[in-house]
Amino acid sequence: MQVFRGIPERAAQSSVLTIGNFDGVHRGHQALLKLLTDKARSLALPAVVLTFEPHPREYFCPADAPARLASLREKLLLLASCGVDRVHVCRFDARFAALTADQFIDDILVRGLGVRHLIIGDDFRFGVKRQGDFALLQARGASHRFAVEAMPTLDIDGERASSSAIRAALAEGDLAHAARLLGRPYSIAGRVVHGDKIGRTLGYPTVNIQMKHRRPALSGVFAVAVEGLAAEPVAGVASIGVRPTITASGRPRLEVHLFDWNRDCYGAHLRVHFLNKQRDETKFESLDALIAQIARDAENAHAWFAQHPIRP
Repeated sequence: MQVFRGIPERAAQSSVLTIGNFDGVHRGHQALLKLLTDKARSLALPAVVLTFEPHPREYFCPADAPARLASLREKLLLLASCGVDRVHVCRFDARFAALTADQFIDDILVRGLGVRHLIIGDDFRFGVKRQGDFALLQARGASHRFAVEAMPTLDIDGERASSSAIRAALAEGDLAHAARLLGRPYSIAGRVVHGDKIGRTLGYPTVNIQMKHRRPALSGVFAVAVEGLAAEPVAGVASIGVRPTITASGRPRLEVHLFDWNRDCYGAHLRVHFLNKQRDETKFESLDALIAQIARDAENAHAWFAQHPIRP
């Protein structure tokens, strides 16, 4: 899959296009991308995604923006796995936010991306003050010779598949619900970085996963499976949160104590799959109390894996 920053002045070829944030690439997104790739193959054209960085809500209301389900890198990997040929990552800034709906169609869709067929969600809005909608795209598409297709909302057991519903499930610790909407267990991927080595002094060494987004969608202690270390996933127990017993920095950390693993893995890029929530994050009165709880967490995770063994 090719990835480009921004929009070219003029497209080198026509495209079958879809547009969106695609945070998490959940089952609704996957259904849309299946339509995209099928249509692209039938027209012998590339399947192209236009997405934005930062998320528009992070630009307009940074303090109230939702927690991201995936980093940009994770999103691109997921889009590639869905068969997308090309992604344009457009910087969402003041200039882009000021585009009128007509400018968006003329400059971005027609001239920059050469759209031949456009597939969008049924609630898609665009242009300054969200003035553009499906009806406008259809009308302008007729004059510019591109077709417009809307994909209806995907319902899963009567519920709309959406990033906001997944965030709500993760915030409540309902990993099964989130996995049902995602089509897979929720995971966070990142590079192993050096931490403060406190876990070693407590008797439970951890790997520290770098998180690009500073507001994780979930917190607490979890039984996890970690990919990227060996041929098969490695079981462990993970803590994601601000570590209130250790520091008052308020900065979230993802730390994983791996079972049956005692080698350094600094620099490795790992994916942590969250399988079962054990408890919420807690501030303890002392390090001794924290150590005792970590021992119980590890024991509980071992017991959970005994009933739910990892399958490749």
